[in-house]
Amino acid sequence: MALRAVGRWWRKTTTRSRRGRGGPVLALGVSVLLTVLSVLGSRQPGVAVLVIGPVLACARLDARRTAAVAAAALSLALGAGAANGVITTPGFGIEFLVLLVGGALAVRDAARHTADAAALARATDVAQASQDAILRPMSVELDGIEVCARNRCAVPGASVCGDLYDVVHTPYGVRLLIGDVRGHDLDALRTTAATIGAFKDLAYLTPGLADLATAMDARLTPELKAEDFVTAVLAEFAPGEVRIVNCGHPAPVRAGKQVRLLEPMEPAPPLGLHPKPRLCRFYLTSGDRLLFYTDGLSEARDADGADFPLLERVGDALAALSPSDALDTLYAMVATHTGRAPTDDIALALCRPTSVIAPATAARPSAPAARRES
Repeated sequence: MALRAVGRWWRKTTTRSRRGRGGPVLALGVSVLLTVLSVLGSRQPGVAVLVIGPVLACARLDARRTAAVAAAALSLALGAGAANGVITTPGFGIEFLVLLVGGALAVRDAARHTADAAALARATDVAQASQDAILRPMSVELDGIEVCARNRCAVPGASVCGDLYDVVHTPYGVRLLIGDVRGHDLDALRTTAATIGAFKDLAYLTPGLADLATAMDARLTPELKAEDFVTAVLAEFAPGEVRIVNCGHPAPVRAGKQVRLLEPMEPAPPLGLHPKPRLCRFYLTSGDRLLFYTDGLSEARDADGADFPLLERVGDALAALSPSDALDTLYAMVATHTGRAPTDDIALALCRPTSVIAPATAARPSAPAARRES
């Protein structure tokens, strides 16, 4: 019963203690309490039970502090043996040996988990630095297109998020990619890097935007696991219009005189699942803003399970004077809607033509199946 009480006390108090400060005190407290029970109790449990102190310490402390607790337990055992007059008996010697071996094992385990924690911390730092190098917030103007993009990771302390974006200035115009990779682990980081790398390599070499999606799919498929894929939208800006290819991704929003989704004619599967997307062309007029986003925005739910009212709210958010302020406003709206921290990653890319030129009548066709919508 006494040991059960000690266990309950440990679980309650360790949750309130600060690691590295309260831990040694608590472990030593357990050892002292067990020593008192050993000396005063009518049914003495024996000094071997003091091994509980080092065992508890190794679960929370490093090897040095665990060794200090083990040494204290050995000293308390000797004191208890002397007080009970059994220090020279064979039984005490056996129990003291058990305590000694148990303390040594506890120190070894503490050293192991400390090393594992340090290795994990180093790996996390490397992953975070890698993602920061791959996916940085951007605010640029390329060939008359102002682009502001950023992402927020839903998992606190997560080193890798699943969303991606990039923008490049090619001979075919400014091209933008936004996508979503499944998961938050290092495989997601690898897939993110591969997707952005394929986009950067192929966007300069592939005239047709639909052909670019097909080429990226061919590049990525051998590197993906059987259950992996990447939803993506590819956009290309031309005078007076934007050309869009959608591979299983939420449709962008155009906000201007009206707010509407720029949806594909036919749905296409994500990259990695061999899509054959069709290209769509949409007019751009002065004052239009295009919002590209991941499903963490459109599927953000409130307490009743209702999705974020994207079309109803995005016009107000994008009315902000600067794209950066517009994205901040949109993130704040989502937080207000959900009433809690987001449960999914959210990446946003806001594009605004700084000057709109009427499309040339003899412009190069982007794809034979392309259509133009108002």
